[in-house]
Amino acid sequence: MFKKKQERLEIVSKGEKTFKVINYMLLAVIAICSIYPLVYVLSASVSRGSAVDAGKVVLAPIGFTLDAYKAVLADKWFWAAYGNTFFYTIVGTIFSMFVSISAAYVLSRKRFKFRKQFNLLLAITIWFNVGFIPLYLNYRSLGADNSRWMIIFEFGVHAFNILLLRNYFESIPDELEEAANIDGANDFQILYRIFIPVSRPAITTVWLYYAIDRWNGWFWASVLLKQQDKVPLQVYLKQKIIDSVLVADNARTIASGSYSFTTLTYAIVICSIIPIVLVYPYIQKHFSKGILVGGVKE
Repeated sequence: MFKKKQERLEIVSKGEKTFKVINYMLLAVIAICSIYPLVYVLSASVSRGSAVDAGKVVLAPIGFTLDAYKAVLADKWFWAAYGNTFFYTIVGTIFSMFVSISAAYVLSRKRFKFRKQFNLLLAITIWFNVGFIPLYLNYRSLGADNSRWMIIFEFGVHAFNILLLRNYFESIPDELEEAANIDGANDFQILYRIFIPVSRPAITTVWLYYAIDRWNGWFWASVLLKQQDKVPLQVYLKQKIIDSVLVADNARTIASGSYSFTTLTYAIVICSIIPIVLVYPYIQKHFSKGILVGGVKE
């Protein structure tokens, strides 16, 4: 009997080891597939243009040069687009968080009279979309053409993020609110002194959602913003990729091989992702916790 149990344990142990080995191998493959594009773009951006265009760059740079970055940093429109992106990201995220936290707190309170109706209306906006043309006409009628502030206001709130915060607020014990009410605190004090500090993981998660969405946003900005001094970095990058004038202007440089249209594009890509890469490691733990807890309704 003892030998049979020992044999079963050995079989289970071997199965667990096999599973772990296969699991680690799959994770390694996924990690390589995820990291390699970033490594390639970085290597290509500091390689000689002729080598990149010839397909010689695979992993390590060939003919190391920073000429592509010098060309990017010398362009005044790059810095204008970078400044616009920071403005849309920082100011837009602050506005989005203010509206989302306020709405989530109201919708999470059971004493709110029309709570169920407003929650249903909010969920409907996730299920159904009115379409591109009605949205475009609506944005134009609200004066979004060539307006930085309208880009901030009109794309300020996502229903999913409000529901995520609402679920988290609902998981906070009612006793905390009751104790604050006994001490004479009003709703504003309860929200900013109790709910926001307690809900830091969920708030950090939603903040990251809004910030990345603002940083990477380009479609509506490219449609609504016509002046070059107002476009964000992603629109600037798209213009550089599809603009045939850029290729003609750099024909002489491409022929010399110091940098090419491709390496110039890769250099802009690297410059555009640096802030996100620097910030994300510091908020990753809050992001993971916020996803697990904020998405569960007790």
